Amino acid sequence: PYLLKRLCPGKIFPYCFLLSRALSGAEAVNALRPFYFAVHPDFFGQHPREREVNENSLKRLSAYLENLQKPGFKSLKPTQLVFYVRETDQNPSDGQEHFSASGFRAVKFTLHTRDLLSTVLYILNSCSLSIEHVQSLNTNVHSQPLKEAKRTSDRPIKWDKSYYSFTGFKDPDEDLEQVWRTETTLTSWLDNNGKSAVKKLKNSLPLRKELDRLKDELSHQLQLSDIRWQRSWGIAHRCSQLHSLGRLAQQNLETLKNAKGCTIIFTDRSGMSAVGHVMLGTMDVHHHWTKLFERLPSYFDLQRRLAHLEDQISYLLGGIQVVYIEELQPVLTLEEYYSLLDMFYNRLLKSRIPFHPRSLRGLQMILNSDRYAPSLHELGHFNIPVLCDPANLQWFILTKAQQARENMKRKEELKVIEDELMQASTKKFSLEKFYKEPSVSSIQMVDCCKRLLEQSLPYLQGMHLCVSHFYSVMQDGDLCIPWNWKNGEAIK
Repeated sequence: PYLLKRLCPGKIFPYCFLLSRALSGAEAVNALRPFYFAVHPDFFGQHPREREVNENSLKRLSAYLENLQKPGFKSLKPTQLVFYVRETDQNPSDGQEHFSASGFRAVKFTLHTRDLLSTVLYILNSCSLSIEHVQSLNTNVHSQPLKEAKRTSDRPIKWDKSYYSFTGFKDPDEDLEQVWRTETTLTSWLDNNGKSAVKKLKNSLPLRKELDRLKDELSHQLQLSDIRWQRSWGIAHRCSQLHSLGRLAQQNLETLKNAKGCTIIFTDRSGMSAVGHVMLGTMDVHHHWTKLFERLPSYFDLQRRLAHLEDQISYLLGGIQVVYIEELQPVLTLEEYYSLLDMFYNRLLKSRIPFHPRSLRGLQMILNSDRYAPSLHELGHFNIPVLCDPANLQWFILTKAQQARENMKRKEELKVIEDELMQASTKKFSLEKFYKEPSVSSIQMVDCCKRLLEQSLPYLQGMHLCVSHFYSVMQDGDLCIPWNWKNGEAIK
């Protein structure tokens, strides 16, 4: 793996030494490899909210870098980004990379750069990542500035305003203040982006109809329960994937009918998911998909064995139900999840923890491979590590059982309120579609909708509105707003 090199805070790197030539798009991507490695969503499988934040920020960063490379561009609006950066042990004794105790850290910075090279350097510096490898991308760089770039103090320098006046460098605090003033209020953001979203949505309508047609046609032909997508791919990309599946159905219809009653999900790898969905890896060729459909009968057998294993675990733990929650757990294949359950079941058999039969009926638990202590989620389910000490597990479940029941009851009440508020918002603003990202909780959504209903927002009529963690106009015209949007004066 590409190991990250840490850059300690200290002297600010003099960008002017590196601005001796322009950086190409390919070189910029290569220079940002340590950054992408540190923030890539696939490494945050156990942390759905942080994964979602990084996915959104990467989309906005990609658009920013793309605009920088357009001929004739003059200036870009300051773009505020938040990333969760993986923390790793820089000097492990076994030569392998490890997460630190915290696992990751949040980094917020504002881009207001005029070229790729300064953007790359600013991103790496903001995330405390090494910039030494950038030297190889610029042959006119002297070695001394890179040596000076090594920082010596853990305390960031706060420069006087006169420094920026004299040097002409941008004051990042001013940029940040400008972002808060111009980009963090809902009404001003809609004023600036509403027309663009309407245009993109209008352009996407023919493709959206085509997508619905293809989806209905394939679902009927293969007798599927549903067709879904794990990633936020654009409409054109989704249509292309359905066309590909349709061609395969023409060639091997009987084989594909093995998926009768299943949900098909287009995702990053092929297989069957922990909840029994057929996963089609978008990078795989038809041969791999065909092999998967041929193997489905054996997967159904494993599914039955997995359900029996969950029942056995439930029996040993007083009737508590073992569940897999897609929004809150990493994407596991059926084999991976079965292996996890089997390991946990064998540990329970050896310990024989005494639980009164059916005393915990109505409660839920999810199983994970984190090496942490058991915990109770705000939604009411228990998070139980596979390697949890059985005695600690018994004590924790019994002492938290009543709180778990209260949390589950509160979750059900919140869900009813959330659905009512979403329906009211859809009706008031004449929205074509209103939805949220999985990482937005019911509590957050209720708060968001209550405040939305107090507003007059004509731009929303006929739009597709998604509640997320950031402002964004998707490529097909969907409007994304943060659940904690501000109106009037921005609040830091």
